[in-house]
Amino acid sequence: MTDNIFAEDYGRLIVQGADQPGIVSRVSTVLAEHGANVVALDQTTSDPSGGQFFQRTVFHLPELSVKREALADALDQSLVDDLGLSYRLVEAKRQKRVAILVSKSDHCMLDLLWRQRRGELRMTVPMVISNHPDLGDDVRQFNIPFFHVPVEKNNKEAAEKEHLNLLKGNVDMVVLARYMQVLSGDFLGEIGVPVINIHHSFLPAFMGAGPYQRAKDRGVKLIGATAHYVTEDLDEGPIIEQDVIRVSHRESTREFQRRGADVERSVLSKAVSWHCDDRVIRDGNTTVVF
Repeated sequence: MTDNIFAEDYGRLIVQGADQPGIVSRVSTVLAEHGANVVALDQTTSDPSGGQFFQRTVFHLPELSVKREALADALDQSLVDDLGLSYRLVEAKRQKRVAILVSKSDHCMLDLLWRQRRGELRMTVPMVISNHPDLGDDVRQFNIPFFHVPVEKNNKEAAEKEHLNLLKGNVDMVVLARYMQVLSGDFLGEIGVPVINIHHSFLPAFMGAGPYQRAKDRGVKLIGATAHYVTEDLDEGPIIEQDVIRVSHRESTREFQRRGADVERSVLSKAVSWHCDDRVIRDGNTTVVF
Protein backbone atom coordinates (compact mmCIF):
# COMPACT_ATOMS: atom_id res chain seq x y z
CA MET A 1 0.00 0.00 0.00
CA THR A 2 1.05 3.59 -0.51
CA ASP A 3 1.72 6.09 2.25
CA ASN A 4 -1.50 8.01 1.60
CA ILE A 5 -3.54 5.48 3.61
CA PHE A 6 -2.01 7.00 6.74
CA ALA A 7 -3.11 10.52 5.77
CA GLU A 8 -6.19 12.57 6.54
CA ASP A 9 -9.61 10.94 6.03
CA TYR A 10 -8.37 7.32 5.96
CA GLY A 11 -9.74 4.92 8.53
CA ARG A 12 -9.36 1.34 9.67
CA LEU A 13 -12.24 -0.85 10.79
CA ILE A 14 -11.40 -4.04 12.70
CA VAL A 15 -14.29 -6.50 13.13
CA GLN A 16 -14.39 -9.82 14.96
CA GLY A 17 -16.92 -12.24 16.39
CA ALA A 18 -18.94 -15.34 15.61
CA ASP A 19 -18.87 -16.13 11.89
CA GLN A 20 -22.21 -15.90 10.09
CA PRO A 21 -23.47 -15.07 6.60
CA GLY A 22 -23.54 -11.44 5.51
CA ILE A 23 -20.82 -9.83 7.65
CA VAL A 24 -18.71 -8.56 4.74
CA SER A 25 -21.83 -7.27 2.99
CA ARG A 26 -23.04 -5.55 6.16
CA VAL A 27 -19.72 -3.81 6.72
CA SER A 28 -19.50 -2.66 3.12
CA THR A 29 -23.08 -1.41 3.15
CA VAL A 30 -22.62 0.70 6.29
CA LEU A 31 -19.42 2.23 4.95
CA ALA A 32 -20.97 2.95 1.55
CA GLU A 33 -24.07 4.53 3.11
CA HIS A 34 -21.82 7.00 4.90
CA GLY A 35 -19.82 7.87 1.78
CA ALA A 36 -16.75 5.75 2.49
CA ASN A 37 -14.76 4.02 -0.23
CA VAL A 38 -13.08 0.70 0.69
CA VAL A 39 -9.44 0.68 -0.45
CA ALA A 40 -8.23 -2.57 1.19
CA LEU A 41 -9.93 -5.51 2.87
CA ASP A 42 -8.64 -8.68 4.55
CA GLN A 43 -10.86 -11.24 6.22
CA THR A 44 -10.68 -14.80 7.46
CA THR A 45 -12.60 -17.29 9.54
CA SER A 46 -11.41 -20.05 11.85
CA ASP A 47 -14.32 -22.21 10.67
CA PRO A 48 -17.19 -21.21 8.34
CA SER A 49 -19.54 -23.25 10.52
CA GLY A 50 -19.45 -21.97 14.09
CA GLY A 51 -16.01 -20.39 13.93
CA GLN A 52 -14.67 -16.91 14.62
CA PHE A 53 -14.61 -14.21 11.94
CA PHE A 54 -11.96 -11.50 11.59
CA GLN A 55 -11.85 -8.57 9.16
CA ARG A 56 -9.61 -5.52 8.67
CA THR A 57 -10.91 -2.85 6.30
CA VAL A 58 -9.11 0.29 5.21
CA PHE A 59 -11.36 2.99 3.81
CA HIS A 60 -11.35 6.62 2.68
CA LEU A 61 -14.06 8.93 3.95
CA PRO A 62 -13.88 12.70 3.35
CA GLU A 63 -14.18 14.59 6.65
CA LEU A 64 -13.77 11.37 8.62
CA SER A 65 -13.14 13.19 11.90
CA VAL A 66 -16.47 14.99 11.55
CA LYS A 67 -18.43 11.94 10.38
CA ARG A 68 -16.84 9.40 12.71
CA GLU A 69 -19.48 9.60 15.44
CA ALA A 70 -22.35 9.01 13.02
CA LEU A 71 -20.46 6.13 11.41
CA ALA A 72 -19.80 4.58 14.82
CA ASP A 73 -23.49 4.83 15.72
CA ALA A 74 -24.42 2.98 12.54
CA LEU A 75 -21.78 0.30 13.19
CA ASP A 76 -23.08 -0.12 16.73
CA GLN A 77 -26.55 -0.89 15.44
CA SER A 78 -25.60 -2.98 12.41
CA LEU A 79 -22.66 -4.98 13.79
CA VAL A 80 -23.05 -5.00 17.56
CA ASP A 81 -26.81 -4.98 18.09
CA ASP A 82 -27.85 -6.96 15.02
CA LEU A 83 -24.96 -9.43 14.63
CA GLY A 84 -23.35 -9.54 18.07
CA LEU A 85 -19.90 -8.61 16.73
CA SER A 86 -17.27 -6.30 18.18
CA TYR A 87 -15.31 -3.70 16.26
CA ARG A 88 -12.67 -0.96 16.49
CA LEU A 89 -12.83 2.17 14.37
CA VAL A 90 -9.47 3.94 13.99
CA GLU A 91 -8.43 7.13 12.23
CA ALA A 92 -5.23 6.16 10.41
CA LYS A 93 -3.65 9.60 10.88
CA ARG A 94 -3.62 9.17 14.67
CA GLN A 95 -0.32 7.52 15.48
CA LYS A 96 -0.17 5.33 18.56
CA ARG A 97 1.82 6.56 21.55
CA VAL A 98 4.35 3.86 22.41
CA ALA A 99 6.46 3.81 25.57
CA ILE A 100 9.62 1.69 25.60
CA LEU A 101 10.93 -0.12 28.67
CA VAL A 102 14.55 -1.29 28.55
CA SER A 103 17.32 -2.49 30.86
CA LYS A 104 20.95 -2.49 29.67
CA SER A 105 20.83 -4.15 26.23
CA ASP A 106 20.33 -1.36 23.71
CA HIS A 107 19.92 -3.12 20.36
CA CYS A 108 16.12 -3.43 20.27
CA MET A 109 15.49 -0.01 21.78
CA LEU A 110 17.83 1.82 19.42
CA ASP A 111 16.40 -0.01 16.42
CA LEU A 112 12.86 1.08 17.33
CA LEU A 113 13.91 4.68 17.91
CA TRP A 114 15.84 4.78 14.64
CA ARG A 115 12.97 3.30 12.64
CA GLN A 116 10.51 5.68 14.28
CA ARG A 117 12.69 8.68 13.45
CA ARG A 118 12.92 7.56 9.81
CA GLY A 119 9.15 7.15 9.59
CA GLU A 120 9.29 3.37 9.22
CA LEU A 121 7.25 2.90 12.41
CA ARG A 122 4.12 5.02 12.45
CA MET A 123 4.10 5.87 16.13
CA THR A 124 5.27 8.46 18.61
CA VAL A 125 7.52 7.65 21.57
CA PRO A 126 6.59 9.85 24.55
CA MET A 127 9.15 8.23 26.85
CA VAL A 128 11.73 5.52 27.48
CA ILE A 129 11.90 4.04 30.98
CA SER A 130 14.78 1.94 32.30
CA ASN A 131 15.72 0.29 35.58
CA HIS A 132 19.33 1.35 34.85
CA PRO A 133 20.74 4.79 33.93
CA ASP A 134 23.15 3.47 31.27
CA LEU A 135 21.15 4.29 28.13
CA GLY A 136 19.98 7.77 29.06
CA ASP A 137 22.39 9.65 26.79
CA ASP A 138 21.54 7.40 23.82
CA VAL A 139 17.83 8.06 24.25
CA ARG A 140 18.21 11.83 24.65
CA GLN A 141 19.95 12.00 21.27
CA PHE A 142 16.53 11.22 19.80
CA ASN A 143 14.98 14.10 21.80
CA ILE A 144 12.89 11.63 23.77
CA PRO A 145 12.45 11.86 27.57
CA PHE A 146 14.34 9.20 29.53
CA PHE A 147 13.23 8.11 33.01
CA HIS A 148 15.40 6.04 35.32
CA VAL A 149 13.18 4.00 37.66
CA PRO A 150 15.30 1.62 39.78
CA VAL A 151 13.76 -1.70 40.72
CA GLU A 152 14.59 -2.82 44.25
CA LYS A 153 14.63 -6.59 44.62
CA ASN A 154 12.28 -6.62 47.58
CA ASN A 155 10.11 -3.67 46.54
CA LYS A 156 9.13 -4.03 42.89
CA GLU A 157 5.72 -2.62 43.75
CA ALA A 158 7.24 0.83 44.22
CA ALA A 159 8.80 0.76 40.75
CA GLU A 160 5.55 -0.39 39.15
CA LYS A 161 3.67 2.38 40.93
CA GLU A 162 6.10 4.92 39.44
CA HIS A 163 5.70 3.27 36.02
CA LEU A 164 1.94 3.66 36.28
CA ASN A 165 2.30 7.31 37.26
CA LEU A 166 4.33 7.90 34.09
CA LEU A 167 2.40 5.70 31.69
CA LYS A 168 -1.27 5.56 32.61
CA GLY A 169 -3.34 7.70 30.28
CA ASN A 170 -0.27 8.83 28.34
CA VAL A 171 0.41 5.82 26.07
CA ASP A 172 -1.46 3.41 23.81
CA MET A 173 1.08 0.60 24.06
CA VAL A 174 4.17 -0.45 26.02
CA VAL A 175 7.10 -2.29 24.41
CA LEU A 176 9.55 -4.29 26.50
CA ALA A 177 12.73 -3.88 24.43
CA ARG A 178 14.79 -6.32 26.49
CA TYR A 179 13.43 -5.10 29.81
CA MET A 180 14.73 -7.71 32.21
CA GLN A 181 12.03 -7.49 34.85
CA VAL A 182 8.82 -9.48 35.22
CA LEU A 183 5.67 -7.34 35.24
CA SER A 184 3.06 -8.25 37.81
CA GLY A 185 -0.51 -9.18 37.00
CA ASP A 186 -1.71 -6.16 38.96
CA PHE A 187 0.39 -3.86 36.77
CA LEU A 188 -0.83 -5.46 33.55
CA GLY A 189 -4.42 -5.15 34.72
CA GLU A 190 -4.10 -1.51 35.71
CA ILE A 191 -2.04 -0.20 32.78
CA GLY A 192 -4.97 -0.82 30.45
CA VAL A 193 -2.98 -0.99 27.20
CA PRO A 194 -1.29 -3.83 25.28
CA VAL A 195 2.27 -4.75 26.26
CA ILE A 196 4.60 -6.40 23.72
CA ASN A 197 7.73 -8.35 24.70
CA ILE A 198 10.69 -9.77 22.75
CA HIS A 199 12.85 -12.70 23.76
CA HIS A 200 15.02 -15.38 22.22
CA SER A 201 13.22 -18.42 20.88
CA PHE A 202 15.16 -20.98 22.90
CA LEU A 203 12.41 -20.89 25.51
CA PRO A 204 11.49 -23.02 27.36
CA ALA A 205 14.65 -25.07 26.79
CA PHE A 206 17.17 -22.48 28.03
CA MET A 207 15.46 -20.32 30.63
CA GLY A 208 17.32 -17.83 32.82
CA ALA A 209 20.81 -16.41 32.47
CA GLY A 210 23.33 -17.28 29.75
CA PRO A 211 20.94 -18.90 27.25
CA TYR A 212 23.26 -18.48 24.26
CA GLN A 213 26.16 -20.23 25.97
CA ARG A 214 23.95 -23.12 27.04
CA ALA A 215 22.47 -23.31 23.54
CA LYS A 216 25.99 -23.38 22.11
CA ASP A 217 26.93 -26.15 24.53
CA ARG A 218 23.96 -28.20 23.34
CA GLY A 219 24.83 -27.72 19.68
CA VAL A 220 21.67 -25.94 18.58
CA LYS A 221 21.27 -25.41 14.84
CA LEU A 222 18.56 -22.73 14.90
CA ILE A 223 18.38 -19.51 16.89
CA GLY A 224 15.61 -16.98 16.71
CA ALA A 225 13.26 -14.59 18.49
CA THR A 226 9.61 -14.33 19.51
CA ALA A 227 7.51 -11.19 19.93
CA HIS A 228 4.30 -11.64 21.89
CA TYR A 229 1.72 -9.84 23.97
CA VAL A 230 2.46 -9.97 27.68
CA THR A 231 0.09 -11.79 30.03
CA GLU A 232 0.33 -12.92 33.64
CA ASP A 233 1.72 -16.25 32.38
CA LEU A 234 5.40 -15.50 31.82
CA ASP A 235 6.40 -15.63 28.11
CA GLU A 236 3.18 -17.45 27.19
CA GLY A 237 1.11 -14.60 25.73
CA PRO A 238 -0.31 -14.54 22.18
CA ILE A 239 2.51 -14.65 19.62
CA ILE A 240 2.70 -11.88 17.02
CA GLU A 241 5.87 -12.75 15.09
CA GLN A 242 8.78 -15.21 15.14
CA ASP A 243 11.83 -15.84 13.00
CA VAL A 244 14.92 -18.06 13.02
CA ILE A 245 18.34 -18.30 11.40
CA ARG A 246 20.63 -21.30 11.03
CA VAL A 247 23.88 -21.59 12.99
CA SER A 248 26.52 -24.26 13.28
CA HIS A 249 29.45 -25.41 15.38
CA ARG A 250 31.63 -22.87 13.55
CA GLU A 251 30.07 -19.83 15.26
CA SER A 252 31.24 -18.71 18.67
CA THR A 253 28.89 -17.86 21.53
CA ARG A 254 29.53 -14.18 20.81
CA GLU A 255 28.49 -14.72 17.19
CA PHE A 256 25.37 -16.53 18.41
CA GLN A 257 24.53 -13.46 20.48
CA ARG A 258 25.20 -11.05 17.62
CA ARG A 259 23.07 -12.95 15.18
CA GLY A 260 20.38 -13.46 17.80
CA ALA A 261 20.27 -9.70 18.38
CA ASP A 262 19.73 -9.17 14.63
CA VAL A 263 16.72 -11.46 14.69
CA GLU A 264 15.35 -9.84 17.82
CA ARG A 265 15.48 -6.39 16.21
CA SER A 266 13.73 -7.57 13.07
CA VAL A 267 11.03 -9.54 14.85
CA LEU A 268 10.23 -6.80 17.37
CA SER A 269 10.06 -4.02 14.78
CA LYS A 270 7.64 -6.08 12.68
CA ALA A 271 5.43 -6.84 15.68
CA VAL A 272 5.34 -3.19 16.75
CA SER A 273 4.66 -2.00 13.19
CA TRP A 274 1.82 -4.47 12.70
CA HIS A 275 0.23 -3.54 16.00
CA CYS A 276 0.50 0.18 15.26
CA ASP A 277 -1.19 -0.38 11.89
CA ASP A 278 -3.98 -2.44 13.52
CA ARG A 279 -2.99 -5.58 11.65
CA VAL A 280 -3.02 -7.83 14.72
CA ILE A 281 -6.28 -9.18 16.15
CA ARG A 282 -6.13 -11.09 19.41
CA ASP A 283 -8.33 -14.15 19.82
CA GLY A 284 -7.82 -15.72 23.24
CA ASN A 285 -4.22 -16.89 23.38
CA THR A 286 -3.63 -16.68 19.66
CA THR A 287 -3.52 -13.93 17.04
CA VAL A 288 -4.63 -13.21 13.50
CA VAL A 289 -2.11 -11.02 11.64
CA PHE A 290 -3.22 -9.40 8.37
